[in-house]
Amino acid sequence: MSEFELIRDGEQTWDVVVVGGGTAGLSGALNLARVRRSVLVIDKGEPRNAPAAGAHGVLGREGISPLELLRLGREEIASYGGHVVSGQVARISRDGAGFRVVIEGGQRVRARRVLVTTGLVDVLPDVPGLAERWGRDVLHCVYCHGWEVRDKVIGVLGNFHQALLFRQMSKDVTLFLHTGMELADEQWEQLAALGVGVVDGEITGLKVDGQDQLAGVRLASGRVVPVQQLVVAPRFLARARFLGELGVTMQEHPMGLGEQLRVDASGFTGVQGVWAAGNVSDVLAGVPAAAAAGTTAAAAIHMDLLKADAEAAALAAKGGGVFSAAMEAEVSRRMQGSRAHGLDSFLSAN
Repeated sequence: MSEFELIRDGEQTWDVVVVGGGTAGLSGALNLARVRRSVLVIDKGEPRNAPAAGAHGVLGREGISPLELLRLGREEIASYGGHVVSGQVARISRDGAGFRVVIEGGQRVRARRVLVTTGLVDVLPDVPGLAERWGRDVLHCVYCHGWEVRDKVIGVLGNFHQALLFRQMSKDVTLFLHTGMELADEQWEQLAALGVGVVDGEITGLKVDGQDQLAGVRLASGRVVPVQQLVVAPRFLARARFLGELGVTMQEHPMGLGEQLRVDASGFTGVQGVWAAGNVSDVLAGVPAAAAAGTTAAAAIHMDLLKADAEAAALAAKGGGVFSAAMEAEVSRRMQGSRAHGLDSFLSAN
């Protein structure tokens, strides 16, 4: 079956459509395929960590290329009968007891349940040249890149906590106050005691050497301060606009770092049949955490489907007719009540 045939509007209703093929999505799809669920992953093919040389903190795969990790994941899913296709989901709407997933270009698929793992967008500070060097010598995560920049000359753009984090990796760290950052007295004292320099003044650009390596930051005064790495604090925004018709809830991250989907411990969004995992619902999740969230959501989705299948089978045995979308709608209506389709219901079944 060709990729076009997989995603065209046909008779098949997939048990689960996974929107987004990053670590969380592939992990969820793998676990669902292993319990014999029909799974379709729709992925645009633009992973957030593509610019990075390696994915770190991944036990047994430390430093693996992010693209290689995804390639291996796709192969594993295919070995259990799951499918991954290229595409970007434009919108999802309710279709009886399930969903209609519309892909840009017009193709449509049906799903009983949806797992959203579309990640986030990094909104970088408005400094010329910053975006072009993102993921190379402009970075943000000490757990993702700290070891690789150890002992280098590191600048930190306007974030006290990042200055502390990267001071652990290098003795040569400078905090740039940039546009209006203010430090409390105790923060000044701590930075001084740790030997972290503090530079006032707006950063207006970057200096790059002849080998295309970051060499410094340029201030509005014209002064250039030498740095080899620049640490920034993006604002993180979940990729979730295509979910507008479903009534999911967005919320600010508790630390004020950006917006993410509201979910419970299982990844359930509060909207019947819809789960989310990875950076779309936890903007700070690294690769291992995203993979774990995908696995957790897969287990909750599988249990939700098991309950629906069991109740539908019982109704059919009583003469309620063959299994159909209408029957599943009735099963879902009975199941909803005050019970959530998430981890609570999963645990209460044990």
